[in-house]
Amino acid sequence: HPKLNYRMDLTMALAGSCKTTLNRYLALEQPEDVIQILYIWIDGTGEHVRAKSKTVYSEPKSHDDLEEWNFDGSSTGQATGSDSDVFIKPVALFRDPFRCGRNKIALCETLDKDGKPTGTNHRAACVEMMERVKEQRPWFGIEQEYTMLTDAGRPLGWPVNGYPAPQGPYYCGVGANRVFGRDVVEAHYRACIYAGVKISGTNAEVMPAQWEYQVGPCEGIQMGDHLWLSRYLLHRVAEEFGVRITLDPKPMPGDWNGAGAHCNYSTVDMRTGEKGMEAIVGAIERLKLKHKEHIQSYDPNNGEDNKRRLTGRHETSSINDFSWGVAHRGSSIRVPRQVDRDGYGYFEDRRPASNCDPYMVTYMMVKTTLTCDHSA
Repeated sequence: HPKLNYRMDLTMALAGSCKTTLNRYLALEQPEDVIQILYIWIDGTGEHVRAKSKTVYSEPKSHDDLEEWNFDGSSTGQATGSDSDVFIKPVALFRDPFRCGRNKIALCETLDKDGKPTGTNHRAACVEMMERVKEQRPWFGIEQEYTMLTDAGRPLGWPVNGYPAPQGPYYCGVGANRVFGRDVVEAHYRACIYAGVKISGTNAEVMPAQWEYQVGPCEGIQMGDHLWLSRYLLHRVAEEFGVRITLDPKPMPGDWNGAGAHCNYSTVDMRTGEKGMEAIVGAIERLKLKHKEHIQSYDPNNGEDNKRRLTGRHETSSINDFSWGVAHRGSSIRVPRQVDRDGYGYFEDRRPASNCDPYMVTYMMVKTTLTCDHSA
Protein backbone atom coordinates (compact mmCIF):
# COMPACT_ATOMS: atom_id res chain seq x y z
CA HIS A 1 0.00 0.00 0.00
CA PRO A 2 1.56 3.35 -1.03
CA LYS A 3 0.72 5.16 2.21
CA LEU A 4 2.06 2.28 4.33
CA ASN A 5 5.26 2.10 2.26
CA TYR A 6 5.70 5.87 2.65
CA ARG A 7 5.33 5.66 6.42
CA MET A 8 7.80 2.74 6.60
CA ASP A 9 10.32 4.62 4.45
CA LEU A 10 9.92 7.73 6.59
CA THR A 11 10.43 5.75 9.80
CA MET A 12 13.48 3.96 8.40
CA ALA A 13 14.88 7.23 7.04
CA LEU A 14 14.89 8.65 10.54
CA ALA A 15 17.07 5.68 11.48
CA GLY A 16 19.45 6.31 8.58
CA SER A 17 17.82 3.91 6.13
CA CYS A 18 15.43 4.61 3.24
CA LYS A 19 14.97 1.81 0.71
CA THR A 20 13.27 4.02 -1.86
CA THR A 21 16.30 6.31 -1.93
CA LEU A 22 18.77 3.43 -1.79
CA ASN A 23 17.20 1.72 -4.80
CA ARG A 24 17.98 4.77 -6.95
CA TYR A 25 21.68 4.16 -6.35
CA LEU A 26 21.54 0.38 -6.60
CA ALA A 27 20.01 0.88 -10.05
CA LEU A 28 23.04 2.83 -11.27
CA GLU A 29 24.98 1.09 -14.03
CA GLN A 30 27.87 -0.99 -12.73
CA PRO A 31 30.91 -1.29 -15.03
CA GLU A 32 31.55 -4.76 -16.45
CA ASP A 33 35.01 -4.95 -14.86
CA VAL A 34 34.03 -3.79 -11.37
CA ILE A 35 32.75 -6.41 -8.91
CA GLN A 36 31.78 -5.95 -5.25
CA ILE A 37 32.79 -8.82 -2.95
CA LEU A 38 31.37 -9.03 0.56
CA TYR A 39 33.72 -10.96 2.86
CA ILE A 40 31.95 -12.49 5.88
CA TRP A 41 33.42 -14.37 8.84
CA ILE A 42 32.59 -15.73 12.31
CA ASP A 43 33.69 -13.38 15.08
CA GLY A 44 35.13 -14.04 18.53
CA THR A 45 31.77 -14.96 20.06
CA GLY A 46 31.54 -18.06 17.90
CA GLU A 47 27.91 -17.26 17.05
CA HIS A 48 27.86 -13.88 15.28
CA VAL A 49 29.13 -12.90 11.84
CA ARG A 50 30.94 -9.78 10.64
CA ALA A 51 31.28 -8.46 7.10
CA LYS A 52 33.09 -5.91 4.97
CA SER A 53 33.30 -5.22 1.25
CA LYS A 54 36.06 -5.13 -1.31
CA THR A 55 36.20 -4.13 -4.98
CA VAL A 56 37.83 -6.50 -7.49
CA TYR A 57 38.25 -6.06 -11.22
CA SER A 58 37.20 -9.41 -12.63
CA GLU A 59 34.35 -11.71 -11.71
CA PRO A 60 35.58 -14.59 -9.51
CA LYS A 61 34.44 -18.04 -10.59
CA SER A 62 35.31 -19.64 -7.26
CA HIS A 63 36.66 -18.66 -3.85
CA ASP A 64 40.15 -19.62 -5.08
CA ASP A 65 40.09 -16.55 -7.34
CA LEU A 66 39.94 -14.23 -4.33
CA GLU A 67 42.83 -12.96 -2.22
CA GLU A 68 43.15 -13.26 1.52
CA TRP A 69 42.30 -10.06 3.37
CA ASN A 70 42.50 -8.89 6.97
CA PHE A 71 40.54 -7.01 9.63
CA ASP A 72 40.94 -5.50 13.09
CA GLY A 73 40.61 -8.50 15.37
CA SER A 74 40.75 -6.33 18.50
CA SER A 75 37.25 -5.09 17.57
CA THR A 76 35.79 -8.58 17.09
CA GLY A 77 37.18 -10.38 20.15
CA GLN A 78 39.85 -12.18 18.11
CA ALA A 79 43.07 -10.23 18.81
CA THR A 80 44.63 -7.57 21.01
CA GLY A 81 45.12 -3.94 20.01
CA SER A 82 48.89 -4.32 20.00
CA ASP A 83 48.75 -7.19 17.49
CA SER A 84 45.34 -6.75 15.90
CA ASP A 85 45.53 -8.04 12.32
CA VAL A 86 43.53 -11.22 11.67
CA PHE A 87 43.48 -12.76 8.20
CA ILE A 88 40.34 -13.85 6.37
CA LYS A 89 40.67 -16.58 3.76
CA PRO A 90 37.76 -17.12 1.33
CA VAL A 91 36.55 -20.74 1.42
CA ALA A 92 33.14 -20.61 -0.31
CA LEU A 93 31.52 -18.26 -2.82
CA PHE A 94 27.84 -17.30 -3.18
CA ARG A 95 25.78 -14.89 -5.28
CA ASP A 96 24.89 -11.64 -3.53
CA PRO A 97 21.07 -11.24 -3.30
CA PHE A 98 21.35 -7.63 -2.10
CA ARG A 99 23.67 -6.14 -4.72
CA CYS A 100 22.75 -8.77 -7.34
CA GLY A 101 24.39 -8.89 -10.78
CA ARG A 102 27.92 -10.28 -10.78
CA ASN A 103 28.57 -9.28 -7.16
CA LYS A 104 29.41 -12.06 -4.69
CA ILE A 105 29.56 -13.01 -1.03
CA ALA A 106 32.70 -14.82 0.15
CA LEU A 107 32.48 -16.95 3.30
CA CYS A 108 35.85 -16.88 5.03
CA GLU A 109 37.91 -18.69 7.64
CA THR A 110 39.83 -16.60 10.18
CA LEU A 111 43.58 -17.13 10.61
CA ASP A 112 46.10 -15.67 13.05
CA LYS A 113 49.43 -14.08 12.12
CA ASP A 114 51.03 -17.52 11.76
CA GLY A 115 48.32 -18.75 9.41
CA LYS A 116 46.74 -20.96 12.06
CA PRO A 117 42.98 -21.11 12.75
CA THR A 118 41.73 -18.62 15.34
CA GLY A 119 39.90 -19.86 18.43
CA THR A 120 36.44 -19.73 16.82
CA ASN A 121 37.54 -21.13 13.46
CA HIS A 122 36.22 -24.67 13.79
CA ARG A 123 35.91 -25.10 10.05
CA ALA A 124 39.57 -26.01 9.58
CA ALA A 125 39.32 -29.09 11.82
CA CYS A 126 35.96 -29.97 10.30
CA VAL A 127 37.45 -30.03 6.79
CA GLU A 128 40.14 -32.46 7.94
CA MET A 129 37.59 -34.69 9.64
CA MET A 130 35.31 -34.78 6.60
CA GLU A 131 38.25 -35.78 4.45
CA ARG A 132 38.95 -38.72 6.79
CA VAL A 133 35.43 -40.08 6.46
CA LYS A 134 34.67 -39.14 2.85
CA GLU A 135 34.12 -42.78 1.82
CA GLN A 136 30.98 -42.80 3.98
CA ARG A 137 29.69 -39.60 2.30
CA PRO A 138 28.09 -38.08 5.42
CA TRP A 139 24.89 -36.20 4.63
CA PHE A 140 23.42 -33.57 6.93
CA GLY A 141 20.32 -31.44 7.16
CA ILE A 142 19.98 -28.84 9.93
CA GLU A 143 16.71 -27.33 11.11
CA GLN A 144 17.56 -23.77 12.13
CA GLU A 145 15.10 -22.27 14.61
CA TYR A 146 15.16 -18.56 15.48
CA THR A 147 13.01 -15.85 17.04
CA MET A 148 12.12 -12.41 15.69
CA LEU A 149 12.30 -9.48 18.12
CA THR A 150 11.30 -5.84 18.13
CA ASP A 151 13.81 -3.09 18.84
CA ALA A 152 12.75 -3.32 22.48
CA GLY A 153 13.76 -6.99 22.58
CA ARG A 154 10.18 -8.27 22.75
CA PRO A 155 9.11 -11.17 20.48
CA LEU A 156 7.42 -9.81 17.37
CA GLY A 157 3.64 -9.61 17.76
CA TRP A 158 3.62 -10.15 21.52
CA PRO A 159 1.63 -7.72 23.70
CA VAL A 160 3.84 -4.99 25.16
CA ASN A 161 2.75 -5.63 28.75
CA GLY A 162 1.55 -9.20 28.60
CA TYR A 163 1.71 -12.53 26.85
CA PRO A 164 -0.01 -14.09 23.86
CA ALA A 165 -2.41 -17.01 24.17
CA PRO A 166 -0.75 -20.33 25.13
CA GLN A 167 1.11 -22.41 22.57
CA GLY A 168 -0.96 -24.52 20.24
CA PRO A 169 -2.29 -22.53 17.28
CA TYR A 170 1.04 -21.06 16.12
CA TYR A 171 2.95 -24.07 14.74
CA CYS A 172 2.64 -23.98 10.93
CA GLY A 173 -0.11 -21.43 11.57
CA VAL A 174 -1.91 -19.13 9.17
CA GLY A 175 -3.53 -15.80 10.02
CA ALA A 176 -2.57 -12.41 11.44
CA ASN A 177 -3.39 -13.57 14.99
CA ARG A 178 -1.19 -16.67 14.72
CA VAL A 179 1.95 -15.79 12.77
CA PHE A 180 4.20 -12.75 12.92
CA GLY A 181 7.00 -11.80 10.55
CA ARG A 182 6.11 -13.86 7.49
CA ASP A 183 7.47 -11.17 5.14
CA VAL A 184 10.93 -11.64 6.66
CA VAL A 185 10.64 -15.41 6.22
CA GLU A 186 9.63 -15.19 2.55
CA ALA A 187 12.31 -12.61 1.74
CA HIS A 188 14.97 -14.73 3.45
CA TYR A 189 13.82 -17.86 1.61
CA ARG A 190 14.21 -16.16 -1.77
CA ALA A 191 17.53 -14.59 -0.80
CA CYS A 192 18.90 -18.03 0.10
CA ILE A 193 17.71 -19.54 -3.19
CA TYR A 194 19.27 -16.69 -5.17
CA ALA A 195 22.56 -16.95 -3.28
CA GLY A 196 22.84 -20.69 -3.91
CA VAL A 197 22.16 -21.86 -0.34
CA LYS A 198 20.61 -25.34 -0.17
CA ILE A 199 17.55 -24.19 1.76
CA SER A 200 14.88 -26.89 1.66
CA GLY A 201 11.91 -25.39 3.50
CA THR A 202 10.46 -23.14 6.20
CA ASN A 203 7.67 -23.21 8.78
CA ALA A 204 6.28 -21.23 11.69
CA GLU A 205 7.26 -22.79 15.01
CA VAL A 206 5.48 -23.59 18.28
CA MET A 207 6.17 -20.28 20.06
CA PRO A 208 4.71 -17.18 18.37
CA ALA A 209 7.41 -15.12 16.58
CA GLN A 210 9.58 -18.24 16.33
CA TRP A 211 10.32 -19.73 12.91
CA GLU A 212 12.41 -22.48 11.39
CA TYR A 213 14.09 -23.08 8.06
CA GLN A 214 15.91 -26.18 6.93
CA VAL A 215 19.22 -26.38 5.07
CA GLY A 216 20.25 -29.59 3.35
CA PRO A 217 20.83 -32.27 2.38
CA CYS A 218 24.47 -31.19 2.32
CA GLU A 219 27.50 -33.43 2.16
CA GLY A 220 30.47 -32.93 4.45
CA ILE A 221 31.79 -29.40 4.97
CA GLN A 222 29.05 -27.92 2.80
CA MET A 223 26.62 -28.19 5.73
CA GLY A 224 28.48 -25.68 7.87
CA ASP A 225 29.22 -23.37 4.94
CA HIS A 226 25.61 -23.15 3.81
CA LEU A 227 24.14 -22.76 7.30
CA TRP A 228 26.51 -19.95 8.23
CA LEU A 229 25.77 -18.12 4.99
CA SER A 230 22.03 -18.57 5.55
CA ARG A 231 22.38 -17.03 9.02
CA TYR A 232 24.13 -13.98 7.59
CA LEU A 233 21.33 -13.61 5.04
CA LEU A 234 18.71 -13.93 7.79
CA HIS A 235 20.18 -11.11 9.87
CA ARG A 236 20.73 -8.98 6.78
CA VAL A 237 17.17 -9.46 5.47
CA ALA A 238 15.63 -8.80 8.89
CA GLU A 239 17.71 -5.62 9.14
CA GLU A 240 15.81 -4.26 6.14
CA PHE A 241 12.50 -4.83 7.93
CA GLY A 242 13.70 -3.27 11.17
CA VAL A 243 13.49 -6.67 12.91
CA ARG A 244 16.08 -8.24 15.22
CA ILE A 245 16.93 -11.93 15.04
CA THR A 246 18.00 -13.96 18.04
CA LEU A 247 19.39 -17.50 18.03
CA ASP A 248 19.12 -17.71 21.81
CA PRO A 249 18.08 -21.30 22.68
CA LYS A 250 15.54 -20.07 25.26
CA PRO A 251 14.62 -16.48 24.42
CA MET A 252 11.55 -16.41 26.66
CA PRO A 253 11.45 -18.08 30.10
CA GLY A 254 8.37 -19.96 31.18
CA ASP A 255 5.98 -22.24 29.33
CA TRP A 256 7.36 -21.52 25.87
CA ASN A 257 9.38 -23.72 23.53
CA GLY A 258 13.07 -23.03 23.13
CA ALA A 259 14.98 -22.95 19.85
CA GLY A 260 17.22 -25.68 18.51
CA ALA A 261 19.19 -26.67 15.43
CA HIS A 262 18.24 -30.34 15.07
CA CYS A 263 20.81 -32.18 12.98
CA ASN A 264 19.66 -34.91 10.61
CA TYR A 265 22.46 -37.28 9.68
CA SER A 266 23.18 -40.33 7.57
CA THR A 267 26.09 -42.25 6.04
CA VAL A 268 26.35 -44.65 3.12
CA ASP A 269 25.86 -47.58 5.49
CA MET A 270 22.76 -46.01 7.07
CA ARG A 271 21.26 -45.36 3.66
CA THR A 272 21.84 -48.93 2.48
CA GLY A 273 18.81 -51.20 2.76
CA GLU A 274 20.56 -54.39 3.86
CA LYS A 275 22.33 -52.97 6.91
CA GLY A 276 20.86 -49.51 7.31
CA MET A 277 19.07 -49.90 10.64
CA GLU A 278 21.99 -51.80 12.12
CA ALA A 279 24.30 -48.89 11.20
CA ILE A 280 21.82 -46.36 12.61
CA VAL A 281 21.47 -48.12 15.96
CA GLY A 282 25.24 -48.64 16.16
CA ALA A 283 25.85 -44.93 15.61
CA ILE A 284 23.29 -44.00 18.26
CA GLU A 285 24.94 -46.29 20.80
CA ARG A 286 28.27 -44.61 20.11
CA LEU A 287 26.68 -41.19 20.60
CA LYS A 288 25.39 -42.36 23.97
CA LEU A 289 28.96 -42.98 25.15
CA LYS A 290 29.97 -39.42 24.21
CA HIS A 291 26.86 -37.58 25.40
CA LYS A 292 28.71 -35.11 27.64
CA GLU A 293 31.26 -34.19 24.97
CA HIS A 294 28.50 -33.54 22.46
CA ILE A 295 26.53 -31.35 24.85
CA GLN A 296 29.65 -29.25 25.43
CA SER A 297 30.05 -28.84 21.66
CA TYR A 298 26.42 -28.07 20.85
CA ASP A 299 26.42 -24.40 21.84
CA PRO A 300 29.22 -21.78 21.89
CA ASN A 301 29.35 -21.72 25.71
CA ASN A 302 30.18 -25.36 26.48
CA GLY A 303 26.57 -26.38 27.07
CA GLU A 304 25.61 -23.50 29.36
CA ASP A 305 23.17 -22.02 26.83
CA ASN A 306 21.49 -25.37 26.27
CA LYS A 307 20.84 -25.87 29.99
CA ARG A 308 17.95 -23.42 29.75
CA ARG A 309 16.47 -25.35 26.83
CA LEU A 310 17.13 -29.07 27.40
CA THR A 311 14.91 -29.52 30.46
CA GLY A 312 12.89 -32.57 29.48
CA ARG A 313 9.92 -30.30 28.69
CA HIS A 314 8.76 -28.49 25.57
CA GLU A 315 9.76 -31.29 23.17
CA THR A 316 13.28 -31.71 24.58
CA SER A 317 15.22 -34.36 26.43
CA SER A 318 17.03 -33.69 29.70
CA ILE A 319 20.53 -32.31 29.22
CA ASN A 320 21.78 -34.84 31.79
CA ASP A 321 20.41 -37.97 30.14
CA PHE A 322 20.76 -39.64 26.76
CA SER A 323 17.77 -41.28 25.13
CA TRP A 324 16.49 -42.31 21.74
CA GLY A 325 13.26 -43.54 20.24
CA VAL A 326 11.19 -43.91 17.11
CA ALA A 327 9.14 -40.76 16.37
CA HIS A 328 9.92 -39.52 19.91
CA ARG A 329 10.39 -35.73 20.04
CA GLY A 330 11.18 -35.81 23.74
CA SER A 331 14.33 -37.87 23.21
CA SER A 332 17.95 -36.96 22.45
CA ILE A 333 17.83 -38.85 19.17
CA ARG A 334 14.71 -39.38 17.07
CA VAL A 335 14.47 -42.10 14.45
CA PRO A 336 11.69 -41.15 12.00
CA ARG A 337 8.79 -43.60 11.75
CA GLN A 338 9.37 -44.03 8.02
CA VAL A 339 13.01 -44.98 8.61
CA ASP A 340 11.96 -47.59 11.15
CA ARG A 341 9.52 -49.06 8.62
CA ASP A 342 11.96 -49.00 5.71
CA GLY A 343 14.90 -50.34 7.71
CA TYR A 344 17.31 -47.67 6.45
CA GLY A 345 17.69 -43.89 6.19
CA TYR A 346 18.81 -41.34 8.79
CA PHE A 347 18.28 -40.11 12.34
CA GLU A 348 17.83 -36.72 13.99
CA ASP A 349 20.00 -35.42 16.83
CA ARG A 350 17.70 -33.01 18.67
CA ARG A 351 20.29 -31.73 21.14
CA PRO A 352 22.15 -28.94 19.23
CA ALA A 353 21.14 -25.43 20.32
CA SER A 354 19.93 -22.84 17.83
CA ASN A 355 23.18 -20.89 18.30
CA CYS A 356 25.45 -23.90 17.75
CA ASP A 357 28.39 -23.83 15.37
CA PRO A 358 27.41 -26.31 12.61
CA TYR A 359 31.08 -27.03 11.97
CA MET A 360 31.37 -28.29 15.55
CA VAL A 361 28.13 -30.27 15.38
CA THR A 362 29.01 -32.06 12.14
CA TYR A 363 32.61 -32.56 13.24
CA MET A 364 31.50 -34.26 16.46
CA MET A 365 28.87 -36.32 14.68
CA VAL A 366 31.28 -37.96 12.24
CA LYS A 367 34.11 -38.19 14.78
CA THR A 368 31.95 -40.09 17.26
CA THR A 369 30.07 -42.31 14.81
CA LEU A 370 32.86 -43.06 12.33
CA THR A 371 36.29 -42.64 13.95
CA CYS A 372 36.23 -42.95 17.74
CA ASP A 373 37.44 -45.75 19.97
CA HIS A 374 34.12 -46.72 21.52
CA SER A 375 35.28 -49.04 24.24
CA ALA A 376 33.39 -48.31 27.48
